Amino acid sequence: MIAAARRRVVAALAAASTATRRVDRAVAGRLEAVRPPLQRRLRQARLAGARLSRAAWKRLRPLLVLLLRAFSRVERALLRARDVAIRGATRASAAITPRRAVAGVVIASAALLIVAQFIDYRGVEVGQPGYAGLTIASPPTKAVRTAGQAHAYLLVPVALLAAIVAALTMRGERRGLGRIVIALGALSIAVILLVDLPAGLDAGTQTSYFAGATAVLEDGFYAELAAAAGLLIGGLLYYARPCRIRTSWSGRVASARRRRRRRRDSSPRRAARRSSRPRSGAASAPASPR
Repeated sequence: MIAAARRRVVAALAAASTATRRVDRAVAGRLEAVRPPLQRRLRQARLAGARLSRAAWKRLRPLLVLLLRAFSRVERALLRARDVAIRGATRASAAITPRRAVAGVVIASAALLIVAQFIDYRGVEVGQPGYAGLTIASPPTKAVRTAGQAHAYLLVPVALLAAIVAALTMRGERRGLGRIVIALGALSIAVILLVDLPAGLDAGTQTSYFAGATAVLEDGFYAELAAAAGLLIGGLLYYARPCRIRTSWSGRVASARRRRRRRRDSSPRRAARRSSRPRSGAASAPASPR
């Protein structure tokens, strides 16, 4: 029984091997038949692709040339703009020194403070609750006053004095002038917060005349507050800026010596300097006889 089973297994394996060889031969024959036309098709596709790429390159080449020329012109324009900006910045840095820049900030803040004294800084809106949520109409405003009327235009001479002090700072390095500007800015802020703010939020007798009267602050209040803050900041910048540190004449001379390049010696000088070096004692001592 075991021998018969072995014979059946061997016969099945032989039949499978024969069938596999037949399938392999059939597939190889089909591939051999298909390979020549497939190679022709691939060769034709390659040639068509090459012709198409050459035609596309002929059409795209002028466009690429124009694009590269445009990039080149843009680069040259950017380089020229960079050079102009560098020259302008260099000239501006020579003309606008830190002292002049701080003085300009203080003078501009003083001018704004003077202008803000003649702008409406408060008003009383009548019937404000009835206009809540409306974007087209706004409540009527009564009892409008300018910023200077609240403190009898006290900040006008303060601003003029700050502008004069800032103009004096351009002519010389005086440490006390920065303190004066700081004091004037602090005084302006104190007047605005202690005098203008309570007076601006007080509706006064308008509440007895109109229903829903509410005092509101206008643009003049915030303008004069910003100008006073500019005075204070300008004074602090002038007082604390690092350019106040001065270099003595000896320090400038030493710095110039350090920046000066040392001239290289010629080869004969180097040879002479090397030959003139003293030798050590061990090297100059004669050798002991053995």
